[in-house]
Amino acid sequence: MTDSPSTSLAAVFRAAGEPLTLERFPIPALAGGEALVRVRCATICGSDLHSWSGRRHSPMPSILGHEMVGEIAGMGPLGARDYRGRPLGPGDRVTWSMVWSCGVCFYCRHGLRPKCERLMKFGHEKLAPGRVLIGGMAEYCHLPEGTAIFLVPPGVPDAVASPANCATATVAAVFRNAGSVEGEVVVVHGAGMLGLTACAMAASGGARCVVAIEPDPRRREQALRFGADHAFDSALPPAEIAARVKELSQGRGADAGLEFAGYPESVELGVGLLRMGGRFVMAGATFPSRPLQLDAEQLVRRMIRIVGVYNYSPEDLECALAFLAAAVDRFPFADLVGASFPLREVNAAIAFAESHRPPRVALVP
Repeated sequence: MTDSPSTSLAAVFRAAGEPLTLERFPIPALAGGEALVRVRCATICGSDLHSWSGRRHSPMPSILGHEMVGEIAGMGPLGARDYRGRPLGPGDRVTWSMVWSCGVCFYCRHGLRPKCERLMKFGHEKLAPGRVLIGGMAEYCHLPEGTAIFLVPPGVPDAVASPANCATATVAAVFRNAGSVEGEVVVVHGAGMLGLTACAMAASGGARCVVAIEPDPRRREQALRFGADHAFDSALPPAEIAARVKELSQGRGADAGLEFAGYPESVELGVGLLRMGGRFVMAGATFPSRPLQLDAEQLVRRMIRIVGVYNYSPEDLECALAFLAAAVDRFPFADLVGASFPLREVNAAIAFAESHRPPRVALVP
């Protein structure tokens, strides 16, 4: 057991579209292998903004924030361990899976930990006794026993490490499902935080050509800084985009399509850009939309593989951190954080994120 503070300041989400309220909560008594983390940095994800605005259903009241990095400030009587079973100590800089899963239920045992029957998601839990400090928009975060915790590599800055347990790990899961892209033509749909990360991962993975498709000219320019060889406007006629991709692939089409935009049009375009036997991995369509219009016969005749990815497994976060450690000097990930605010200015941070739309805004308690 280590000494811990008695209270923690937190920003509480109580009503959609209303300012978050700054409130103090008692630090829980730590049991077993639980840990208390002092939050060093929390980044505001697009889903946080969707929850706050009411565009996404989220439990209330709650403490938002699921992208965060911190340092061990307290441990239960059994101490705390990382995902690989190694002991952790006070001051260790860590991040952890945004999804807590039991590891033993049907879905966990079948490789679907993000669909655990006892699932808990940091930053998405309604305040309840014993489960209050479960979000990143706070001074401290409570990690229940069994949380998949990882040490942050020394060379990775807080602002770069913070999105790892959402954006970077999700992209790592997409690549795990896509398989090796070495020597391939890869098309990335959407150049937000996930799409830019995917461009960088594809380039790092030895892709022969990386194409980003994105409507925002600023994001297309960013994609070129993150490993994309070409960046096409998604507003171009689909036939023109298809012709350009065929030119880059000896007339065959893309080997892999990675979808992060979330719109039916991007899925329909993306499947059409694939070569015979191509694969398409979807991670962006997390909101209801119209049904897709796909030619089933063509999916069969062209032997297309389509996979959906939602969240990730702990091993993907481990892979994401290793990728950032290797790529932090090659790609300008730190530039994706448009501004930093102290926790007490959380509402100004949200307003900035809503109005300026940078890939990320940071809260630094």
